Amino acid sequence: MNKVVINTDILQGKINKNIYGHFAEHLGRCIYEGIWVGEDSSIPNTKGIRNDVLAALKQIKVPVLRWPGGCFADEYHWKDGVGAKEVRKRMVNTHWGGVVENNHFGTHEFMLLCELLDCEPYICGNVGSGTVQEMSEWVEYMTFEGESPMANWRRENGQDKPWKLKYFGVGNENWGCGGNMRPEYYSDLYRQYQTYVRNYDGNKIYKIAGGANSDDYNWTEVLMKNSHRMMDGLSIHYYTVPGDWTDKGSAVDFAADEWFITMKKAYRMDELITKHSTIMDKYDPGKRVGLIVDEWGTWFNVEKGTNPGFLYQQNTLRDALVAGLHFNIFHNHNDRVQMANIAQTVNVLQAMILTEGDSMILTPTYHVFDMFKVHQDAERLSVSTSLGNYEYRGETLPQVSVSASKNAAGKVHISFCNIDHINNVDLDIELRGLSSERTKVSGTILTSSSMHAHNTFEEPDVVKPLEFTDVIISNNKLNVKLPAKSVVTLALES
Repeated sequence: MNKVVINTDILQGKINKNIYGHFAEHLGRCIYEGIWVGEDSSIPNTKGIRNDVLAALKQIKVPVLRWPGGCFADEYHWKDGVGAKEVRKRMVNTHWGGVVENNHFGTHEFMLLCELLDCEPYICGNVGSGTVQEMSEWVEYMTFEGESPMANWRRENGQDKPWKLKYFGVGNENWGCGGNMRPEYYSDLYRQYQTYVRNYDGNKIYKIAGGANSDDYNWTEVLMKNSHRMMDGLSIHYYTVPGDWTDKGSAVDFAADEWFITMKKAYRMDELITKHSTIMDKYDPGKRVGLIVDEWGTWFNVEKGTNPGFLYQQNTLRDALVAGLHFNIFHNHNDRVQMANIAQTVNVLQAMILTEGDSMILTPTYHVFDMFKVHQDAERLSVSTSLGNYEYRGETLPQVSVSASKNAAGKVHISFCNIDHINNVDLDIELRGLSSERTKVSGTILTSSSMHAHNTFEEPDVVKPLEFTDVIISNNKLNVKLPAKSVVTLALES
């Protein structure tokens, strides 16, 4: 018997809404075409930002947006992206496709996007090819209210009042594309650069150090030992790749064993967070420093016929299960994980949205973000489980992933992922601590008969959320029948 006990009166800390953060890099068609079309475009836009994408992202309540990279951040020189657009320097995006960018989307445009989305900006600074002065002046340009060369330049460029900037990353992947540094070297550079990321006029910056690549635990050890007192957050990057880096597998055309190994790789996020958190606990037992998972998601081969440097991939029900698994893992590590940013928002890797000209479609991953947004800033509830396994060719994984939360209004939400691509599961759920016997339950499900199901521009609603009715409540107990390969969110209220 599959049993779950949810203690609705035992709160285990807030699920930071920033776990539902996003990442938009100057990569492929993410920024240009996906988000920015320019004010003269025939595509409806607000000061150059396309309205359909804007409305879709507002619907899922994006809390924080990371920009301009990624690898791009450590070759980006911010001064080239401000001022009159006709005189901004053009540049070659050497990391991603070798295309020429006109720098029309820069600091002002990004801050406008965040304002329109009502989300926090998270800017990643250039350590790899930049200077301390360049980083320091960027922060001054954005946040200083008084008289200074950078503040005056900002005003000349049309922004009188400084912006509020909460999150700033000091470099990106400095173990790789950000400079191929040793952790000892980067740790010293971090200490130097962060000194000049100053707090001006009451603006308090949450400083994020560039952290490890997946299971590089030595990187975390060195950074925490030498620099933890000077950081507020430490990042980690991990992608779910079913193949290897030379052949990552197809986003759409995959076999059952690839489905299984994708789920296995997605579950590995729990192990990584646990082990990195253990190292962080040694130096920061009070958990002041947040673990920032600011790049995560599936990474497959690019779609045939597209630029290999643009990382454009389709998005199926498999991606939706990966997203749901990650959210449940992040929820259950809410004491340490304070932000996560899926890679990436539009047209790149595990995107929310795909665009083609003036057309736009929502992906299965988008719908999971929409279903799970109810957990943002809610209190995590105590959950215990006794569940069966998903078995495939001699290997096993936990069949069902679950997490639960209670919001400020007292409404309880429970989210499940049944990762088994064949078998349904019957769950008995005991609800302890409910104040009312007259609790009502409603639900939403995302699933399909096909593991390959995905939305296209011709058929945009193949995978979409539907009402979930296979749930019975009686005497503070739930019976839930989860179909194979499904994501379900329940809402309980008196």
